[in-house]
Amino acid sequence: MSLLHYFLYKILAALVRTTVSLRRGFRPLRTTPDVTIRIPSRELPRTIKAHIYRSTSTGPSPVLVNFHGSGFVLPMHGTDEEFCRLISRQTAYTVVDVQYRLAPEHPFPAAYHDAEDAVRWVFQQRQQFDRSRVAVSGFSAGGNLALGMSSLPPVAWAGDEDEKEKAPPIHATVAFYPVVDLATSPAAKFAPDPNGRPLPKWLMRFFDRCYIRGPFDTRDPRISPFYADAQGFPRRVLIVTAAGDSLAEEAEALGRKIRERVEVGEGENRVVVQRMQGCNHGWDKEAGPGSVGEDAKDKAYAMAVALLT
Repeated sequence: MSLLHYFLYKILAALVRTTVSLRRGFRPLRTTPDVTIRIPSRELPRTIKAHIYRSTSTGPSPVLVNFHGSGFVLPMHGTDEEFCRLISRQTAYTVVDVQYRLAPEHPFPAAYHDAEDAVRWVFQQRQQFDRSRVAVSGFSAGGNLALGMSSLPPVAWAGDEDEKEKAPPIHATVAFYPVVDLATSPAAKFAPDPNGRPLPKWLMRFFDRCYIRGPFDTRDPRISPFYADAQGFPRRVLIVTAAGDSLAEEAEALGRKIRERVEVGEGENRVVVQRMQGCNHGWDKEAGPGSVGEDAKDKAYAMAVALLT
């Protein structure tokens, strides 16, 4: 991408971010995590901000690492607080909600590296967390990152050479309306429900172009988890889609691939793909009291709780 194109995308990103902020009445997003921490990154002295929602577990607790939605562009850290708090209260899991870097200022692989660094840090905290039960979750672009993390081999989380044969894998994955195939043009993606309100195709193209700059293969599993080896995913996976979302079918297709893989394996298999009818992309963040969206949100979050318990 030329310098001119970069500045153009940066201006457009500022406009889109301002529009999102305007919808909130320019009110700052208020969050109440138990603790806010800074996780070391691979680019010291830079650190990665994260919110901690503590469970009531005694001793090392299982841990869920969450990645917010963003289109890889929008500053939405904290919008998953309701989900994070619910998980910490209804399961034994402590939740680490990660703020990763955003494009176009920080294109791929910046967000991916932040996600990787955060998960690796969690695995290294033996006194705080049960390393045999490290799970990941994410919404939209964050779901992309969660699925990308969960497809990596256990050696990715080893702290040193001596650990490489002992590092445990990711225990479970929860992904809400994730984007999993950036190799397919948004123009070729359609919502299953013709009456739905999918993300505008121009906006999806804009997000993709902000995130992917340079000669990257968009079929790289780090960019598009759809193309990851299905053998690499955990045996506990929940993928929740929305009928009014043009990202639904690619996420459901990935879920089927994972399910087919685990059905021939050994051990407990819990791969669930659930489409929420009457819902659009990001529906849970706008669900009003008594609405179809609220019922779907309650069901989806309860499914996540069930997967983790």
